[in-house]
Amino acid sequence: MAISKAKKSEKVQALAKELGTSTTAIVGTFTKLTVAQDFALRKIIREAGGKYRVVKNTLAAKSAEGSKVEAALKGLKGVNSVAFTSGDPVALAKVFAKWVGDNAEFQFKLGIVDGKLLNVEEVKALATMPGREEIYAKLLFLINAPAQRLATAIGASGRNLAVVLNQGVEKQKFAGAA
Repeated sequence: MAISKAKKSEKVQALAKELGTSTTAIVGTFTKLTVAQDFALRKIIREAGGKYRVVKNTLAAKSAEGSKVEAALKGLKGVNSVAFTSGDPVALAKVFAKWVGDNAEFQFKLGIVDGKLLNVEEVKALATMPGREEIYAKLLFLINAPAQRLATAIGASGRNLAVVLNQGVEKQKFAGAA
């Protein structure tokens, strides 16, 4: 059923508003996707901080004009959907790739992160990277480790002296000539 120009314009404006703030998009295609599978996919993408839309190719291209994900949505062919986020691209890619691994009906086509186009292999590689929180935790560990080692080394000499003195007292090495 054909959509009126007014309805198309409305859809383009709504999608353009959502894509305007997005820095990451993952485009895929699906065949024989059930309603339950589609609902589950939308749910996990929402939980990862993203949005998921099945898009008409020409409307998606018009909606993405001037956005950071414009290059990914130009020239699409066939049945397509897009997951996009302005948050952590790794989190979106991880949940999306996990779901795709369990559901063969869906396949990645391409992705874009901060203006850089990604092919299918790069999207899958993005999904294997550590997330933002993991990277922050590792960074904080690396920053904290030298200070922790220094504190341990400074405290070690006093502790070692106390251990030696305690052993001497236990073996009565400090007992004077009585």
